[in-house]
Amino acid sequence: MSSLWTPDGERPVARPSSPAGGAPPGAGDEPVDEEALAAEVEAVRAQLAGAPVEEVLANHCYGLFELAAVYLSQQPPLLPQARVAIDALGCLVTGMEGRLGENEPALVDGLRNLQMAWVQIDGAQRAGASVDAVVGTDAERAAGAATDVPDDAGGG
Repeated sequence: MSSLWTPDGERPVARPSSPAGGAPPGAGDEPVDEEALAAEVEAVRAQLAGAPVEEVLANHCYGLFELAAVYLSQQPPLLPQARVAIDALGCLVTGMEGRLGENEPALVDGLRNLQMAWVQIDGAQRAGASVDAVVGTDAERAAGAATDVPDDAGGG
């Protein structure tokens, strides 16, 4: 069961059942009702036109966020693909600054989190470390590692 985003929330959308031979819908003996299909498309377009543009853009941003997260979570992470998705999200979030409505703070935070994760994973790969050793570490352990500097450091 798929769903379709609307201003009123997610709506379940049933997939058409495929014929016994596994052929794609519409390839069987049943004719496609073009008028019904056109009416359905027009209804979805009307819903979309009635939605606040800020919400529609935020929905697209969340899709880019998820796409980047999928690429980053692969083993090994697909950094070039993740970077494209992160950069696309960044173009929308920074290019539309001040015009994304109430979702903007969450989108900015999400972008920053993805950028930080990308940098951490890239650094781990360059250092030959396991990605699991870098991403998702305890904040206190990370802070402690940053403060574990020998007393004589700095050449004083």
